[in-house]
Amino acid sequence: MKHELVLVIDFGGQYNQLIARRVRENNVYCEILPYNTDLEKIKAKNPKGIIFTGGPNSAYLEDSPKIAKEIFEMGVPILGICYGMQVMAHILGGNVRKGSNAEKEYGKTAITYHESPLFRGLSTSSVWMSHTDLIDRIPEGFEIVAHTEDCPVAAMENAEKKLYGVQFHPEVEHCLEGDKVLTNFLYNVCEVKGDWTTDSFIDDKIKEIKAKIGDKKVLCALSGGVDSSVAAVLVHKAIGDNLTCIFVDHGLLRKNEGNDVERIFREKFDMNLIRVNCEDRFLSKLKGVTEPEQKRKIIGEEFIRVFEEESNKLGKMDFLVQGTIYPDVIESGKGDSATIKSHHNVGGLPEDIEFEIVEPLRDLFKDEVRKIGLELGIEEGLIFRHPFPGPGLGIRVIGEVTKEKCDILREADAIYMDELRKAGLYKDIWQAFATLPDVKTVGVMGDERTYAYLVGIRAVTSSDGMTSDWYKMPYDVLERISNRIVNEVDGANRVVYDITSKPPGTIEWE
Repeated sequence: MKHELVLVIDFGGQYNQLIARRVRENNVYCEILPYNTDLEKIKAKNPKGIIFTGGPNSAYLEDSPKIAKEIFEMGVPILGICYGMQVMAHILGGNVRKGSNAEKEYGKTAITYHESPLFRGLSTSSVWMSHTDLIDRIPEGFEIVAHTEDCPVAAMENAEKKLYGVQFHPEVEHCLEGDKVLTNFLYNVCEVKGDWTTDSFIDDKIKEIKAKIGDKKVLCALSGGVDSSVAAVLVHKAIGDNLTCIFVDHGLLRKNEGNDVERIFREKFDMNLIRVNCEDRFLSKLKGVTEPEQKRKIIGEEFIRVFEEESNKLGKMDFLVQGTIYPDVIESGKGDSATIKSHHNVGGLPEDIEFEIVEPLRDLFKDEVRKIGLELGIEEGLIFRHPFPGPGLGIRVIGEVTKEKCDILREADAIYMDELRKAGLYKDIWQAFATLPDVKTVGVMGDERTYAYLVGIRAVTSSDGMTSDWYKMPYDVLERISNRIVNEVDGANRVVYDITSKPPGTIEWE
């Protein structure tokens, strides 16, 4: 079944993926494309609607991101958000200029809505603004449909052509009734039916997998994390015993994780599972390597090589399943997006790979993956485990990776998770982990001077990992975590807590 599609055209805004998630929360399938995507490709996707994201540029500057004027003649409804509205106004003959200090707006701002399909059912409210530039003349055929005290064009529309723009950010949680603005655009303007659900995804994906794979043999890269687990169960549901899961224990996993993965998938799901223990192999390849991108590439390539060797033992294997999800694809710089970091599932694959890759979850955000997992009957304890990167401790040990450092980090991380669970905080946190910087500090234990590693601990709140805020950990919990790590972990004598949000930081340290 082909679903209705809304396209998000990315002009470099930090909330591009959040917009896509908000659309999907309305049961509408959504994809993100860079602003310089060929217009014919956009037309070929036959979207029901298009949303322009915000961005850091000024629409009136010559080298700022633009889009072909012809997109406004497609007859497809378009909603421009912040820069997206300004670039629409600029291209269609309006005027955008730099605002004075008094005209700039950041944060919560009172707004007055006029009559418009976008604002049906909304009253005078508060929105989230973040702009320096503003529109002081709207294009011909448009009318102003919202204003604030300092922004005369807080929203505009050309109802005949179904072109709309808002200066504020309806996608962020701080924007009161912002979700209603997006819902109104989708259902009142684009007239979608809303056919994107987890049930429909599972049924469609199983049919797609069966059609693609037939009775051929498939390997699955099983890590025991949420993404690879859901991918494995979904493919197993489609092709049964033609799936063999290979679990590579590269020695970069958390404490007891290898045994847990083996137990769950052999006993609970009755899958064909091969566990490959190759800690020495990976640590040998990583010896002397400190650059994080190089570590990712080495781990990714070795990972695949292990699969090739195992598949040779099993006979002809045609496909390789991976738990790649949509943020992996976008953050790895597909299209013209900037590469934030190459993801293990995407950027680390060698060019001469012998398998055809199957990525059943590559269109999904993390929260959607969890919903799918629950629908498939996977236990909640696994589904709601905190995210764990494919390279594992290889990128949580900062600098050169050694067995000694991994063992220190495993023990510290296990204590950290134990205390979070005891305090009832684990489920409140999107992701928490310990990291081991390549830093030693002086300490005192008893009457002895120590010189041992510093342990960093991190905890963030988020809905999808695209943006996050540091978790306000109770001091008594932090104190217990620190005391236990320093007292119980040989090789560690200091604990620090990371209070950086994303952006400007990333969640992982490498």
